[in-house]
Amino acid sequence: IKRKIAKKYRISCPSNIKLLKAYHNLVKKKRIKKSEILENLLRKRKIRSLSGVVVVSVLTKPYPCPGKCIYCPIEKGIPKSYLSGEPAVERAKRLRFDPYLQVQKRIESLKKQGHPVDKIELRIIGGSFSVYPKNYKIWFLINCFAAANKKEKALKKKINWKILERQQKINEKVSQRIVGISIETRPDLINKKEILYLRRLGVTMVEIGVQTIFDDILEKCKRGHGKKETIEATKLLKDAGFKVLYQMMPNLPGSDLKRDLQCFKKIFEDENFRPDWSKIYPCLVCKGSELYRIWKKREYRPYSDKELTNLLIQIKKNLPYWVRVARLFRDIPSQKIEASCKISNLREVVRKEMQKRGLTCKCIRCREIREKYDPREKVYLFREDYRASDGKEIFLSYENKKREKLYSFLRLRITKQKQHFLPVLKNIAIIREIQTYGQLVPISKRKEAVQHRGLGKTLIKTAEKIAKKEFGLNKIAAISGIGARNYWRKSGYKLRDTYMIKKI
Repeated sequence: IKRKIAKKYRISCPSNIKLLKAYHNLVKKKRIKKSEILENLLRKRKIRSLSGVVVVSVLTKPYPCPGKCIYCPIEKGIPKSYLSGEPAVERAKRLRFDPYLQVQKRIESLKKQGHPVDKIELRIIGGSFSVYPKNYKIWFLINCFAAANKKEKALKKKINWKILERQQKINEKVSQRIVGISIETRPDLINKKEILYLRRLGVTMVEIGVQTIFDDILEKCKRGHGKKETIEATKLLKDAGFKVLYQMMPNLPGSDLKRDLQCFKKIFEDENFRPDWSKIYPCLVCKGSELYRIWKKREYRPYSDKELTNLLIQIKKNLPYWVRVARLFRDIPSQKIEASCKISNLREVVRKEMQKRGLTCKCIRCREIREKYDPREKVYLFREDYRASDGKEIFLSYENKKREKLYSFLRLRITKQKQHFLPVLKNIAIIREIQTYGQLVPISKRKEAVQHRGLGKTLIKTAEKIAKKEFGLNKIAAISGIGARNYWRKSGYKLRDTYMIKKI
């Protein structure tokens, strides 16, 4: 239709963004009625809201990193390991790393592309967040919340916990709610004090740069920590209810295909590890890193595209049902990569090759329902129990019979401890994550989609029964994003020490 009209009136083919803008103006003026079919057709990059939330990435300003990792590129004026050309970096540079403007502009962009922005997952990137000055981190989060709160102005001077708590309180009821916050840091920077601090900021997921669990490789790469710190950080975070994401890096100097495969096998089989999420970032050779100089001396050989693809297939075919592999490649532009893989759509390449070989990946991301929702299809409740970090994990999910389509899931953790470093979580079950997939449905609305059909609430009730009947616990907690607190209140939970608590 667009091409026919353009040809008829001898104009350039209109973009979907322009058409959406015109459509919304006509709806506002009541010249046409709202059309969900038209909105869906014109929505750009639909994947951005098909996981039930929209992700808003915000980059911190450059700040010295304690690490001396040989693979990290350094570019002046940009946080270590990040490079010009990455979409989030370019946006941050244009806006002088202002968190308020970054959140505001990204939300505006998503709206223009036709995405609802009621449920926002805020991703704070820029390296080791834990080493940034305390006041900067509080100021950063204040302005992220203020931008999502629409009517609130950017706050530049007064910085304290009360102002942050006020912005968080406002966000509980606005239309653009931050339902989750993730930060990046190193395993050796996680301790009990840091965890208390992250909870006050509203953080719900921690991405830790694990890279590998072999100490000799970590030492060769000058990482500055070993697997011991990863094991300790993982336990502390899980016991506090956080979702734990491992950033893994195959093809590091000192490793090989066999050891990389062994590493991934161990992190999902050994109960000391078992992350909830993972990002797989193959090692890249970029200018500005020590690895670049090593590669120039021919002392390092990256995997070929075929070798890397085969390795990722071997990793993915054995993944458990309870892990979500969020990414397989960094957003680094190919012209910045001197050596290693330059396939930006690596996930798609791996998926197609797996299909050719009759293989499937069971990870959460590969099974999300997305646009495949059929209200006539029957859903089934599944349960996976496994040990992790001195606790019991129970993964509850609603899926189709063959487990190819994942609708909704919940992570329940049981850690019976006489002493807990967070008194509020002593002898209590904790819901660490709950998610319903499919097209993001605006808050308090119902559509022919998976969200707002009661799957999440049913999973919560099931978790409560398990905690009480199987483990004899009379309280349950949930680590909740600020914007999701009212969701928990509807199920009888009350806010206490940053957690949502309920007697069962």
